[in-house]
Amino acid sequence: MAEILDEIDVQILKTLQKNAKLTTKELADAVHLTPTPVFERQKRLERKGYIKKYVAVLDADKLNQGMMVFCNVKLKQINQEIAKDFAFRILRIPEVTECYNTSGAYDYLLKVRAADMKQYQEFVLNKLGKIDNVASIESTFVMDEIKQDYALNL
Repeated sequence: MAEILDEIDVQILKTLQKNAKLTTKELADAVHLTPTPVFERQKRLERKGYIKKYVAVLDADKLNQGMMVFCNVKLKQINQEIAKDFAFRILRIPEVTECYNTSGAYDYLLKVRAADMKQYQEFVLNKLGKIDNVASIESTFVMDEIKQDYALNL
């Protein structure tokens, strides 16, 4: 059962979602408290798993990884061992930035980053295509990113 967070905890989370680089003093000013209780609350939120980690959001285009592809993967068959093996392999492929086990026509949805079509083709042929039990792959190429927001609606 999830713990009930008070309004100040929620405000801290909302503020950090917008800018995780804030100092404790800046965060305290934003939630109208002094730094010591804000520091303690932030550490508690981290310890209890509400805050998983802090990351920098990079510009994929500037880093020559601007092509984004959503790749639906269907396995030939699936059981606990096959699913575990698939996940183990996917975790080691750097082009896959996100992976979800899904219901419906496909078993997995991958978000893949590549420099261009040639690099994506090499990924499909030399990495994804070499995973046992992959039956089919359907690629959807992103033409334009309309919204990218990592914040949860609190």
